[in-house]
Amino acid sequence: MTDSAYPAARQVAPKVQAHFARHIGLARERGREDLPEAPTAIAIESLIDAAFWASLRREEGVTPTISLAYVPPDRAGHALRFAAPIPLRPAPLAKVAPAVERPGIHLGVWRDDYDFHVWGTTQDVPSFCLVVEVIASGLLVIKHRSEPFGKFVNVAVLEGDQVRVVDEAGGVAVPDCPQLVKSLLGFGELRGSTEYVNVLVEVAASMRAHGRGGALLVVPADTAQWRESVATPMLYAVDPPFTSLGDVLKSRPDEGGLHEWQEDLRRAVDAVAGLTAVDGATLINDRFEVLALGAKITRRRGSPPVEQVSHTEPVEGNVRAFAAPTQLGGTRHLSAAQFVHDQRDASALVASQDGRFTIFKWSPREQIVHAHRVDALLL
Repeated sequence: MTDSAYPAARQVAPKVQAHFARHIGLARERGREDLPEAPTAIAIESLIDAAFWASLRREEGVTPTISLAYVPPDRAGHALRFAAPIPLRPAPLAKVAPAVERPGIHLGVWRDDYDFHVWGTTQDVPSFCLVVEVIASGLLVIKHRSEPFGKFVNVAVLEGDQVRVVDEAGGVAVPDCPQLVKSLLGFGELRGSTEYVNVLVEVAASMRAHGRGGALLVVPADTAQWRESVATPMLYAVDPPFTSLGDVLKSRPDEGGLHEWQEDLRRAVDAVAGLTAVDGATLINDRFEVLALGAKITRRRGSPPVEQVSHTEPVEGNVRAFAAPTQLGGTRHLSAAQFVHDQRDASALVASQDGRFTIFKWSPREQIVHAHRVDALLL
């Protein structure tokens, strides 16, 4: 499969290969010894090509949503192995897709002396393992499991002939880049609570997944100043604050029962993210206590309207620009930008129905609301 029929696969493969080689090399310099070799450009191109054409097929009328992990069977933990390997071709991939469509299950791919093949399935992939995931027809995400936190980090997003390669330097080059964006970019050293940041990542991904659009406002727990920027009385104020997500975080076990705790956390995250589907904004504080849902944002008395925001997307080729909030989206984006402008110690997370996701945060250095578009990092 060295002659790719999908041009974007060949276009992006060298950049992806360089990403893996760089990160694996850096990890070895930090003393890691149990790391794989970086995947070759041919391997990357082959997995992308097969996944793309499989995504255009239908199996009983359904798009095959598969995840391919480039890992040998002996590094895949407790894996299911086929007696006869399956060729890495679109038709066989589409046939086996219904068995592996649930999140967290990957088709293991490796190469023998002649060709690439699918050897079985696994739920355990090592750090820096190449993963190619089909999100929808013609929409692929290339990612790997990061270290030391263990979450997945996106490397590139391919949609038809459009290729977006994540720019890791974006987390450093953008003034006052939020910790949430840095976490999505895979930065290993974050100021403050990594638990706090990573739970917000999960909430953001769940908000995007429900597909209805929504806004989440995160405010400090030690002040009620945010009330100056919402219409009162609030129709769906929560009293006392709903503490389920924060309670789950506090109950994290040291060792035993971790799987059950992760399931509890997932349900709590989905419950909070689901509230954002209600028209208006959901308000939580930085202790993950839900304060209100369906809140209507208003301009704080005496504050000027937001006419312009700075906006960036952490992908190669993106240039920081300035625009009116309405150019980024609809009323949710305008309201979120106004809230952050008036409440400068708050953050606003906005999901659009079309899948776009934007984080609004005040930039002290630029003295402007900065809109960080991050949907390429959340797929």
